[in-house]
Amino acid sequence: MADRGASALSLPDDWPAHPDPVLALNRMGGFDWDLDTGLFHMDAQAHEVFDLRPDEYDGHPESLSVRVPPVEAYRLDALVARSMKDGSENYGAYFRIRRRDGSLRWAHTQGYIRRDGTGRPRRIVGIVRDATEELADSEARREQAARDADRREQTNVVQLTTAALAHARTVQDVVDVVKDTHGLTHLGATGLVMGLVEADRIRLIAEGPAESAVPETRVTRVDENCPTSEVVRTLTPRFIESPEEFAERYPVLWHHVTGLGITAAAYLPLIVRARPIGVMGVLYSGRSGFSPKDRGVLLALGSSIAQSLQRAMFYEREKDLATGLQQAMLPRTIPSVRGADVAVRYRSAALGRDIGGDWYDLIPLPGGTPSGAGRVGAVIGDVQGHDTHAAAVMGQLRIVLRAYAAEGHTPATVMARASVFLHELDTDRFATCLYAEADLSTGVVQVVRAGHIDPLIRDADGGCRRVFVDGGLPLGLSAEFHSLAYPVGTLELDPGTTLVLCTDGLVEQPGTDLDDGMRTLVSLVGSGPDDVRNLADRLIDVAEERGGDDDVALLLLRRRGLETAQSGGRLQRQVAPGDPGALTEARRMIRAAVRAWGGRNRADEIELVGDELITNVLMHTEGSAVVTLRVFIGSGRRLRVEVEDSSSALPRRRDAGESGVSGRGLLLVDLLADAWGVESRGGGKCVWCEFAVRDND
Repeated sequence: MADRGASALSLPDDWPAHPDPVLALNRMGGFDWDLDTGLFHMDAQAHEVFDLRPDEYDGHPESLSVRVPPVEAYRLDALVARSMKDGSENYGAYFRIRRRDGSLRWAHTQGYIRRDGTGRPRRIVGIVRDATEELADSEARREQAARDADRREQTNVVQLTTAALAHARTVQDVVDVVKDTHGLTHLGATGLVMGLVEADRIRLIAEGPAESAVPETRVTRVDENCPTSEVVRTLTPRFIESPEEFAERYPVLWHHVTGLGITAAAYLPLIVRARPIGVMGVLYSGRSGFSPKDRGVLLALGSSIAQSLQRAMFYEREKDLATGLQQAMLPRTIPSVRGADVAVRYRSAALGRDIGGDWYDLIPLPGGTPSGAGRVGAVIGDVQGHDTHAAAVMGQLRIVLRAYAAEGHTPATVMARASVFLHELDTDRFATCLYAEADLSTGVVQVVRAGHIDPLIRDADGGCRRVFVDGGLPLGLSAEFHSLAYPVGTLELDPGTTLVLCTDGLVEQPGTDLDDGMRTLVSLVGSGPDDVRNLADRLIDVAEERGGDDDVALLLLRRRGLETAQSGGRLQRQVAPGDPGALTEARRMIRAAVRAWGGRNRADEIELVGDELITNVLMHTEGSAVVTLRVFIGSGRRLRVEVEDSSSALPRRRDAGESGVSGRGLLLVDLLADAWGVESRGGGKCVWCEFAVRDND
């Protein structure tokens, strides 16, 4: 602290030095220290600084020990010795003096070191002055600056907390912001409690630290004697400024928190529109009392938290209402399907009540086979819009489409009638939809697409691909523009293959086009688990991680490979009109396949029925007949004959009469086959029949 002004002192020629009158006017005393003799001369003003009378000082520095505490004396001696040793010309230091009445005052000294020709210190001339007021002003300024900094920091905490609360959607989001340790630390708090008012009770939703939990206060009545209940009853904050006050006012609660080192606490009612919705308690250790500024900061923080908490409660109520409405519109259960594993999932949009009209459905269809594997209709769809009206329209459309499918209409007819219904519903909404009708015994799936995204197929080995299906206009629009002819696509599900249907919320991402989203989905499905339930969970988890403001509906249907019949072979041939050679080859193919696949005992029946079906096509339609033979190996061996044509006219039984030579075809099929039926295939149809055969025949 060697410093200011010492170098400006002039050395007197005589000794002791005479004090400068200017110094005296500024209440500065002078001293002259002869290092050879050790005498330390002080003037009258210096005596006043040290609070010494002239007769109490003998000129030796040791005599000053009655006024200079030992610690201060050691520090000054070390400073002077170091300055003389390192060649310094001056030094300066603040030190304390114990006055006659025992009080301490601050003083400041400056000294100029005079040396001889060899550089040896010979004499020190300097000043000493009272620095109490100077340091008091400086200390006051430092304390005021520290208080201002604390207040700014607390105000910043309120501002930062308020800014963070602006992004809180749920009650838990609000709790997470308030419990942020950085904010609590800057407020000087060591603990927190927060509760919500529910009827005449207060339920805690947050408390910390964990070891401060008080089981008896998880739920409290508003009329109990505890600070949270009191501030809710009175709508007035409660500031507890000492442990004694805490123990006196709330002895039961104090008994539980006495070991936590709590010395002060502030309990604030969280009020919105003059109604208490909750309460917050901020706990402190090592603190007593709250200044008006502290109270203002806490009240401002409580007001901000109350507003955010109210918004979060409204958001959660609207979210619950919207989600409940949409869940009520979706199927409560999905029927089990023999021959398939099915998984459905639904993820609601991220925005409050802005739910969408996404839906899924699985519809058992009439028909089936003796093997027990059935026919099902799988539906995925999305009504335009994100509101409760979209959900309501979705519910009506789902029920209508289910009814049309269950009546046995073809997939194209189901979609066309659903479009007409939506158009006549007198709503401005349209809907995209995909309807897939699957025969699980054969794996044949007929798909109709109304403006919806394409389905995916995941093979048993994990490979996945997008299946491009010709489609028509969305439901409602096709009826409005008189374009109700929906093309039907046909695909096959081999055992272990999975059909993936979803809405665009799983595909579309901001900044990417649909094709990129589909490629990403193909990759996700291909790399996902084999089990359809685990795969569905994985896809929904990805949707959750991605976020987004659109709903997601998902339906996965996997054809089983073990419990249902498994295809052991397949042959196919086309028979054109006017080509008797092709008809003969088809008959030979049927005969050879039947014998090779173990149906020798029923070869004649199968060949006769196949010939009848082919002949009917050639006689009653203008196109070719496509003959397909399949063998299924499972719980029993079955042979299946399918004859497909391009005519949409369905076959019907006719009375041939006693002398009629035609009209007996379907009677013959019904008599010889174990099961038979008709399916729509695009613009045509397929007549099929099945025969149960014994192995090794």
